[in-house]
Amino acid sequence: FMKYILLPFLILFFTSCSKELHVKEKDYNSALNSFINSCQTKKTTDIYGNLCKKAKETNNAEEFLLNNFKFEKLNPEEEGLLTAYYEASLKGSLIKKEPYVYPIYKVPKDLITVDLDDQYKSLKGKRLRGRLKGNKLVPYYERAEVANNKLDADVICYVDSKVDLFFLEVQGSGRVLLDNGETLHVGYANQNGHPYSSIGKYLVGLGEISQEDISLQSISTWFQKNPSRVDEILNHNKSVIFFQEKNHASSGSLGIVLTPKRSIAVDTRYVKLGTMLYLKAKTDKDSFERFVMAQDTGGAIKGKVRADMFLGYGEEAMAEAGELKADLELWVMLPKEED
Repeated sequence: FMKYILLPFLILFFTSCSKELHVKEKDYNSALNSFINSCQTKKTTDIYGNLCKKAKETNNAEEFLLNNFKFEKLNPEEEGLLTAYYEASLKGSLIKKEPYVYPIYKVPKDLITVDLDDQYKSLKGKRLRGRLKGNKLVPYYERAEVANNKLDADVICYVDSKVDLFFLEVQGSGRVLLDNGETLHVGYANQNGHPYSSIGKYLVGLGEISQEDISLQSISTWFQKNPSRVDEILNHNKSVIFFQEKNHASSGSLGIVLTPKRSIAVDTRYVKLGTMLYLKAKTDKDSFERFVMAQDTGGAIKGKVRADMFLGYGEEAMAEAGELKADLELWVMLPKEED
């Protein structure tokens, strides 16, 4: 008897939920292709199973994306934030010589990384990084110490700007145009274990740049006007990223080449890598909506409703990434066929 009373209510409830989101994707084919591309990875196929195979066989991208998934909104009450990043471009040399004197390090040989969940299951995903001093594990060198010490690490190449190198660390991947005409692709390999601290927030706190004007471009301009304070500001962020050579363009933590405006970095405490999401973003000047794939992570990406969108390579991508800061809503897309 109760099920007949409750049925109309449940139908009304789920219908109202489904009407809450009106999808406004402008390019369903591009969205579908990014999903198919991500299905090359085990993490995506573990989440979506047969839908990965079905996606390759569909003739209607819009119908596939709207009919095979349910949209679950992440933390409806939380105010979200969308930022953006790009594939950095630097000038360098394989040999240390003026002006190429700033090393891009591989992972130091004395850096020890401990997966804590091997011993403590409650610390799943947590890692401890450091170095041995005698028989004691101590914190690894922070940024100022790295700059003043010769690390026990191989050098990929040398670049001509410590500021550009810092921004490479923030972006996590990039390409180096060598003086011999070759191009090296580099990507994140590990970090020194110190937490990321935003130099943008630091400059705002010092009263050097206003909160309204803070961006990649304004920070770069400030460094150009204040060359004597570069080390002071950079060393505020004790975190240091170490790199590895890549044989292709920018790839994220999921291990595949990132797709501009379709790949995002997320906080994996709340969103699994390989997940498809739908995002709505709004700035003071514009708003947009699209399907995206969680394919990367980042030290500054913390929170449930938090995403960093990959915008590609080049001056235009750099300019757009430096300016993008938008209010964000996120929906996780789950297979309808499974509970």
